[in-house]
Amino acid sequence: MRFDVVTLFPELVSSAANHGVTGKAIERGIVGLSLWNPRDYTHDIHKTVDDRPYGGGPGMVMKYQPLHEAVTRAKQDGLGTAKVVYLSPQGRPITQSLLSEASQLSQLILIAGRYEGIDERFVQLDCDEEWSLGDYVISGGELAALVVIDGVTRLLPGVLGDAESAKQDSHVDGLLDCPHYTRPEQLEGISVPDVLMSGNHAEISRWRMKQSLGRTWQRRPDLLIKKQLSAEQESLLRQFKNEVEVK
Repeated sequence: MRFDVVTLFPELVSSAANHGVTGKAIERGIVGLSLWNPRDYTHDIHKTVDDRPYGGGPGMVMKYQPLHEAVTRAKQDGLGTAKVVYLSPQGRPITQSLLSEASQLSQLILIAGRYEGIDERFVQLDCDEEWSLGDYVISGGELAALVVIDGVTRLLPGVLGDAESAKQDSHVDGLLDCPHYTRPEQLEGISVPDVLMSGNHAEISRWRMKQSLGRTWQRRPDLLIKKQLSAEQESLLRQFKNEVEVK
């Protein structure tokens, strides 16, 4: 899979993307990363990428033409059909299911805006979708682009050492992840749950599901409203709730 990021700060994206899981995937050729600076597609001596907004008001607005030419070049350099996504506070919330959908693409072009925003005509004419990290505003789309790249990359075959790792993450099945423990067995008076050292894989699986359901109920009950629980899951959640009441 190939990622393209249209950004005024390509060094910011490249320096972060070349570490960790994403960096290894790039090194191994599982994903590609290309960066496109709109300033390279301006036609004036000052390399102007922004201008004052029509109607007045604070801030500056990124111009259509440099963005359009950068996206056009990214498509020409790409692998075929590309999806163009503008990262903005007005967009579709980025969820695990959205990242899973994106992992099926061959090329994803991410637009990292800056300033007060970008010309709305670019959004209408050049972008397929808008995606948002959440209901808040940050200074630019570069961090959002890195989140998307990392989140999608770890879902691609061959990226993680154990393919099951991504399947057990929070939100993959609509629930939060269960607690995890490692050595030592005792730490500050807190012990690793006995079931995790029992060797009984069926009971371990049931415990993990119960904890996942319980943690979701405690921390993100809104997720449970959206999820259809099986009879076994409903039973495990009741057990968790009873145990909490006893404590």
